[in-house]
Amino acid sequence: QTAYFIMKMNFYNEMAVRIQKRWRGYYVRKYIHNYYALKRYLQAVSVNNAFVRSELQVYTKMKENEEKMKDLEKKEKEKKYQARKMHYLLSTEQIPGIYNSPFRKSPDPMELLLQKSKPLSHRRQQMKSPFAYELHDWPTCKKPPAFVTALPLPPIGRQKPQGPFRGTAEVLCQRYKPLEPTLRAAESINSPLEKAREEIKSEKCRNPIHDNEFLPFSSCRKNEKYEPSVCRSGKYVQEAYGTKHFREVYPKKWVADK
Repeated sequence: QTAYFIMKMNFYNEMAVRIQKRWRGYYVRKYIHNYYALKRYLQAVSVNNAFVRSELQVYTKMKENEEKMKDLEKKEKEKKYQARKMHYLLSTEQIPGIYNSPFRKSPDPMELLLQKSKPLSHRRQQMKSPFAYELHDWPTCKKPPAFVTALPLPPIGRQKPQGPFRGTAEVLCQRYKPLEPTLRAAESINSPLEKAREEIKSEKCRNPIHDNEFLPFSSCRKNEKYEPSVCRSGKYVQEAYGTKHFREVYPKKWVADK
């Protein structure tokens, strides 16, 4: 009987496991992981993604157009600024400009822009002084601003201070007394004899005396005889040194005939 009871319990447990497995699978597929509900959810997600992607594409196109418009406006401003800066290149009635060449069929668009624009002014902007305060710079308050003024200082007493101090008149007399230089500072460094020598030298430099007067166009030296110098008194003769012999020969001083 015990073995039979154990066999029945094992069979019962096996069947219970199968029933629970089937029921749990059915319950999960229907209420938790429903295939059709999941399919509908994925379709809704794909539709939402497509809508978001289309909105993002529209937004990116709008941003690109805004950036292009900003770039165009910036380029137009730069072109207008350059036209105002180069307004001197505008054509006149007498001389055509570089943008209005007579060899072209029609003038350059820059020429038309130069005609419409005004020349750039070179006036310097007045710098605001940091010390110039205005009413709008003051903080907002109900009462007007109160200017704080310092209290006046008390008068200085003329009484003599306590201590071994001299009088005011004596101190001022010592301070503003005339200069009394010493003998060394008052006299010159050079002695009178040296001063006289310097004056004589300067007079000699100023008034030089020439004994031999230069007379280039006079006939005072016409009859004088030319006195040649020592270097010019000798006769010019080509020496044989280096061509015939290299040293002088004295046969009389020889000891024996050679």
